Amino acid sequence: MQGYNCIMVYDSSRQSLLFCKRMKDPYKGKYNLVGGKIEPGEDGFAAAYRELEEETGITRADVSLSHMMDFTYYNQDCWVEIYVGTLLEERELRAEKHPLLWLDLDEDFFDLERFAGEGNIGHMVEQVKVYGPGFAPATGPR
Repeated sequence: MQGYNCIMVYDSSRQSLLFCKRMKDPYKGKYNLVGGKIEPGEDGFAAAYRELEEETGITRADVSLSHMMDFTYYNQDCWVEIYVGTLLEERELRAEKHPLLWLDLDEDFFDLERFAGEGNIGHMVEQVKVYGPGFAPATGPR
């Protein structure tokens, strides 16, 4: 199975969430979270920080990620790890392929015409609101 990650990054005020606007399929023209492939043998946190820096310029020094949840898609032979973090302070973004933008948290993240992921983005945002961001490597699962 191939591993992937999605990274939810909140701005320092926790009023906005970072998205990219997909320029190619899958989900061309829709808003999606940043993320990418987990390389064989790569630690999940290392992959999340690597993808985040590659796609946005945000580094470990800018944000502390927590592992919130995973999705396993047996019918697609893959899994997706979801990470959450809040910027310590505002910083300039550097887009790799897809334009980056901050969207307010009052958006309808379940809108399938605008957002990728078949409703999963809305689900993930609600999970963070209700249950928090997950666990950091030093704390382990709760």
